[in-house]
Amino acid sequence: MRRAGRLVGHTLSTLVEAARPGVSLLDLDALAERVIRDGGGIPSFLGYHGFPATLCLSPNSWVVHGIPDGQLLEEGDILSIDCGAIVEGYHGDAAVTVPIGRVDEAARRLIEATERAMWAGIAQARPGNRLSDIGHAVEQVASAPGYGVVREYVGHGIGTRMHEEPQVPNYGRPGRGLRLDVGLALAIEPMVNEGGPETEVLEDGWTVVTRDGSRSAHFEHTVAITPHGPEVLTLLDGIRQEDWLPTAAQRR
Repeated sequence: MRRAGRLVGHTLSTLVEAARPGVSLLDLDALAERVIRDGGGIPSFLGYHGFPATLCLSPNSWVVHGIPDGQLLEEGDILSIDCGAIVEGYHGDAAVTVPIGRVDEAARRLIEATERAMWAGIAQARPGNRLSDIGHAVEQVASAPGYGVVREYVGHGIGTRMHEEPQVPNYGRPGRGLRLDVGLALAIEPMVNEGGPETEVLEDGWTVVTRDGSRSAHFEHTVAITPHGPEVLTLLDGIRQEDWLPTAAQRR
């Protein structure tokens, strides 16, 4: 899984650099497939329950599962890039939301809050904690500025299948559910709306959008629970988890 995770992180790093005004969603999708296959992997999403692309690309009010098409990115957009790859039978799955060119301050705050919420959840992925501790930590950070935390779509277990048990909600009371143990791998992925949490699905049967038309941000990492705590398997190039996770002293 570490190899799959590294490939996903590298692919996302490449896409973040490529996501600029004037680039089409189809261009990004083709680039992702090349990087994954050149790295010895297979795109996880392509053909999954009939999904027609390598990436889920969700700009602005699209929440998740957006199908790449010919639309061009514009200055001021925000874009969720969700990527998965299979290496030696194991999956990695991760997502980032990026600003396209210069964005307004409200968009930047939404992106930053969603990323911080994901890391707050990751910090709870340690032996002895309960599953709901993750969602509670996510919700505490994401809802504090008044954002809507999506409830219909959640994180998940991951391994030789992309979606495994348990489901990992981004909300809830702490201290409940499965006791976390060493060896469990989870995809932790908050989806946070600028407005209300409600969503709906477009006629293509895949694309999830905010019901009120507000913008949405989405971050995700594949995380393995080790005796020493969470190990993020899908870090982007040059990123260290130590720069995001609190120290043991801060957790006490």
